[in-house]
Amino acid sequence: MNIVNKDLEAYMENLLPKRDETLIEMEKYALENGFPIVGPRAGTLLAQLAMIIGAKNIFEMGSGYGYSAYWMVRGMSRQGKIICTDGSADNRNRALKFLEKGGFSERVDFHVGDAREIIKEYKGPFDIIFNDIDKEQYPEALELALPRLRKGGIFITDNVLWSGRILDKEPSDSTRGILEFNKKLFESDSLLSSIIPIRDGLGMAVKL
Repeated sequence: MNIVNKDLEAYMENLLPKRDETLIEMEKYALENGFPIVGPRAGTLLAQLAMIIGAKNIFEMGSGYGYSAYWMVRGMSRQGKIICTDGSADNRNRALKFLEKGGFSERVDFHVGDAREIIKEYKGPFDIIFNDIDKEQYPEALELALPRLRKGGIFITDNVLWSGRILDKEPSDSTRGILEFNKKLFESDSLLSSIIPIRDGLGMAVKL
């Protein structure tokens, strides 16, 4: 299922300014290796949100090889820091090389391991927490993120529309994780939430 008409998606993407060489290289790597990334339209939104709230402290649950982090660090305060997490040391090494090319490596702290365990080492409060871990773990990610997010901070989650699989009559484990997460996100008295139907659906919640 296409969340947005493909022709409209192409139109919106063509409106975007030319990206720097590092982002283009990261997108090429994703295409050649079938590696899922948020893409430039969602990436631009991540940078905008970081700018809007003047983000200085960001925690990323699931960083891959640093594509979404690259966008957010471009939008955050020059004195800011983003904490990245991923289970793969190869992804970490690749991310740090890309971030160094962009001149951002000193503003990133990248941990290898389970994001759910790593975030427990931090009290926060964070301005932004970005969630893109295994979908079955999404409900737990919400529980871990909420107390570490500052009032007025933003909790962003990728893949909340899951290519339309949230409508399946017999959902998989990963789809059930997203369904439970979305329900909890909108039922929370501590959050004002919405879903932005960009790419695969971005969940955005502001802590009240």
